[in-house]
Amino acid sequence: MFSDFVQFVREIYNSEDFISLHAPIFSGKEREYVMDTINSTFVSSVGEYVTKFEKEIAMYTGSRYAIATVSGTAALHLALLTSGLRPGDEGLTQSLTFVATCNAISYCGAAPIFIDVERDTLGISPDSLESFLERKTEVRDDGKCWNIESNKRIFACVPVHNFGHPSNVTAILKLCKKYNIVMIEDAAESLGSLLDGKHTGTFGSMGVFSFNGNKIVTTGGGGMIVTDDENLAKIAKHKSTTAKIPHPWLFIHDELGYNYRLPNINAALGCAQLEYIEHFVNRKRILSDRYQDWFDKYNYELVREKTGSRANYWFNALLTKNQTERDSFLEFTNNAGVMTRPAWTPMHTLNMYSRCSRTELSMTEWLEERIVNIPSGIPS
Repeated sequence: MFSDFVQFVREIYNSEDFISLHAPIFSGKEREYVMDTINSTFVSSVGEYVTKFEKEIAMYTGSRYAIATVSGTAALHLALLTSGLRPGDEGLTQSLTFVATCNAISYCGAAPIFIDVERDTLGISPDSLESFLERKTEVRDDGKCWNIESNKRIFACVPVHNFGHPSNVTAILKLCKKYNIVMIEDAAESLGSLLDGKHTGTFGSMGVFSFNGNKIVTTGGGGMIVTDDENLAKIAKHKSTTAKIPHPWLFIHDELGYNYRLPNINAALGCAQLEYIEHFVNRKRILSDRYQDWFDKYNYELVREKTGSRANYWFNALLTKNQTERDSFLEFTNNAGVMTRPAWTPMHTLNMYSRCSRTELSMTEWLEERIVNIPSGIPS
């Protein structure tokens, strides 16, 4: 099957050269918009494309406000900070994620707690979350949720829409409201993904997206916070611009801020890319269907969207039979010039997070042993 797969991928991409996991597509007005910023000399954090990109992301996702940042990691850090996560707190999230999710929690001086995931969504399992909250926490007189064992406040929950598959955020949000926990979505990989017709990133108080070079829409590097809360939006925007009080020439900063501003030249690239977002999503969905049809012949399955959701299939995720087969598949395909990769090393096994609290993580470990991401860029 391995050799047949390599040949099939080469047919899809019509190439005998190295095939990457996800290369960006520049087929619209990217050059025109970027050159516009260069000609105007407004290439840094001041410029019309930053505002334009924010407005267009807000409109596309159905959010009232959007705040552009220099990266998805910066966006998540800022969202958590703005929402009120503070040193000594704890934040619920999943171990099956990119390290930036946990790092953003740590940047706030808080510690992650790892909840197991669902097999079909790759996101936080509501059952695992509910079990943890019922057994390990209590809502005290201050109205906040507290970890009984650590005696720390559990302030936030960060579900992740892995590989563009919507997590079960409706059920997760219901639990968060019951325990007075703020839900902030890590939607870094899921621009264009929907759950019951509503865009990922818009269920919680805030959501964040990434526009890294390998994302479905890229700014080269960048991120975005979306929210319907005007006050949170104002605070996040202020903090992202080094907390500088607007003034034509004076430099006065009224609190600790961050240089998280997205440059205008990057936003220009994003504006051009966003004009094709629905085309990109549709092409990637067709590619995923094509992959699944092919793997059906070999009795293999991809992670597929659940009923009621629309996945953008940022990265197609193949489920191999076991870890031994996964490793063999990875070695064969990469040696043959077709890039594949495993899921991220689970966060709870990394040195800096190995002592964090966690639930039983059997599904996290089962998936990590089997998932292989296969080429998911849009064929020309």
